[in-house]
Amino acid sequence: MALTTGMHLGPYEILGPLGSGGMGDVYRARDPRLGREVAIKVVPAAFSTDVDRLRRFEREARLLAALNHPNIAHIHGFEDSTGTPALVMELVNGPTLADPDGQWVGFFAQGKLSSSTIGQQSQFAAPNPWNGSGPVPT
Repeated sequence: MALTTGMHLGPYEILGPLGSGGMGDVYRARDPRLGREVAIKVVPAAFSTDVDRLRRFEREARLLAALNHPNIAHIHGFEDSTGTPALVMELVNGPTLADPDGQWVGFFAQGKLSSSTIGQQSQFAAPNPWNGSGPVPT
């Protein structure tokens, strides 16, 4: 489901889009209860009725919620009050992979985001079905 500026998803007011990719669309939103801005990720509209994609989205939310590392955005919750599953997470300001200046390379180098760190942390959060350590989490 595409969200538009000013609409509400549960208690969260959508402030605008942040980015879009194969796994979801991300929006900046305001949490009026706690007085802070958050990032909200929703499944792209094209996959909103794909049961397998929705299961993977929920599995992603559980996996990320189990991680605790300073370089990984904190998960605040999972919202599904309007029939649109949404992952509510910490809003992290900084460059994106789409930054035309290529500043994201420095962002990786500074340790702000590291795929190896994410991989190291996730091995403790859930079994890894791709290396034979367990079944796919459901």
